[in-house]
Amino acid sequence: MDIDLARTFLSVVRCGSFIAAAEQLHVTQTTVTARIHNLEGQLGCRLFVRNRGGARPTEHGQHFIAFATQLVQTWEAARRDLPLPQGNPELLTIGGEISLWNPLVLDWLQQLRNGAPELAVRVEVGERSVLHDKLKHGVLDAALVHQPDYWPGMQVEQLLEERLLMVRVSGRAEPYIYIDWGEDFRRQHDAALPELARTTVALDLGPLALHFLLSNGGSGYFRSRVVARPLAEGLLERVPQAPEFSYPIYLIYPRNKSGDLLQQGLDALHRAVERGGEWSL
Repeated sequence: MDIDLARTFLSVVRCGSFIAAAEQLHVTQTTVTARIHNLEGQLGCRLFVRNRGGARPTEHGQHFIAFATQLVQTWEAARRDLPLPQGNPELLTIGGEISLWNPLVLDWLQQLRNGAPELAVRVEVGERSVLHDKLKHGVLDAALVHQPDYWPGMQVEQLLEERLLMVRVSGRAEPYIYIDWGEDFRRQHDAALPELARTTVALDLGPLALHFLLSNGGSGYFRSRVVARPLAEGLLERVPQAPEFSYPIYLIYPRNKSGDLLQQGLDALHRAVERGGEWSL
């Protein structure tokens, strides 16, 4: 199937109309209409209902969104990875959440280069949901996340145990900063500390929250390895009697990816963990 058909379909879904999709894709509305009709002919079903307000996906269209997204992502990954560098017949693609790039993903990459300098490696750092999606679609070989999704064929291994600690700036403990560490944390935090479930400052990125706290004062929950140095230097202090929350790090990869190449990558990761390193903000 022509990838442009899938891209056009997704553009209409996002924009809500054939006209807006045409503007976004820099083509005529006639071209968009022809592509959607072509796609509907190949699939044998109607994908959109058009009215004065624009276009909305039919039940078939809603079901096709995931397939179209996978087609586009897989094609873009192929264009990005091919051709392989000369003399590198194999490519290992690894990923990690934004908060894990330093030192864990960085050390993983370094161990891979030290152990197998001839190996072609691609690293992706991004949000958990994006990493999971790319693993499902075969774009990634393995990734590091804090909260794994489970589905048939997915291997999940706990790599490190981390804790979330409540810390504060001495003498400037306000405001309380609510950092969104994911669904499990929100559920446990709001049950244990209902009085702190609603705050005036809420952030969804730990490094940003810690920079803000160190510059402006306040308190909040942060990863134990990250705040180890500020605590040792007296920049922060633990909040007495505040509960701790578990925040482990998991390695996830599809079981059908097993083989010498993936095992080489996993061995390098375990060497990186054993080596340790100073965790960044």
